[in-house]
Amino acid sequence: MIAAASANAQAGAPIGVFDSGVGGLSVLRALRNELPDERFVYFADSGHAPYGERDDTHVIARSRAVLATLRAEYGIKALVMACNTATAAAVHRLRAEHPHLPIIGVEPALKPAVAASRTGQIGVLATRGTLGSSKFVALLASLAGQAAFKLQPCDGLADAIERQDDSKIMALCDRYVLGLGSFGTGIGQIDTLVLGCTHYPFAADVLQARVGPNVRLIDTGDPVARHTHHVLKTRHMAMRPPQNPTASASHPTDGLILVSSGPAQILQSAAFRWLGLALPVRPHP
Repeated sequence: MIAAASANAQAGAPIGVFDSGVGGLSVLRALRNELPDERFVYFADSGHAPYGERDDTHVIARSRAVLATLRAEYGIKALVMACNTATAAAVHRLRAEHPHLPIIGVEPALKPAVAASRTGQIGVLATRGTLGSSKFVALLASLAGQAAFKLQPCDGLADAIERQDDSKIMALCDRYVLGLGSFGTGIGQIDTLVLGCTHYPFAADVLQARVGPNVRLIDTGDPVARHTHHVLKTRHMAMRPPQNPTASASHPTDGLILVSSGPAQILQSAAFRWLGLALPVRPHP
């Protein structure tokens, strides 16, 4: 009975989700769709961003600090690192330091892109931190010969999305799409574009308009959500559906807490704009 009660308590604990800023909301959106009965704590480390243009020492230190906060203050049962740069720099260290905590990382969706592409030409938009990481280099090497990947570092794009600076988002998307080359379904054209930063799905409409309707955009949100669900089920840590699902559905934000180390208004505004959620944000120093 005691073991069963302990397991139930663990299953009822929230899942931590963190990013250097608001980009991880794209992953949170997918997680909430896949796991509607779970509780979540989303931590935007906006006060220490951008990660993608900082060195590994900074990213590892911040990843450790955020995880420590999520465990100590919110008692999370699992962590989703909704940041490609943080995953590349720190996921192996965090897993070694917290062996009993499920830690799910993200990576640019190169494998799904290979499966989706018909021309064999794939563009990848990502931060310099992600593209320069040993984890990404190894992933790219594992797919050698399966497609031609054209890589484009996108300095400033995550920050522009963070600040919801629409004019700068459009200008940077123009620049980086142009830098990749020709898009389309013809021979030698890029027909698949990987959004290699969790911020970038929030510029998907802008990017799609620039590459054309026949080019497929691929991000990591849905695969990460499905993998998280699988991990929780395998470890018997998933929440059971409520006995009265109608009552639960009438309070869709009851199981979500937003936390930010930066200006609360940035996360609050982004959650409302992109997820339709009107929630307060808890500040964290």
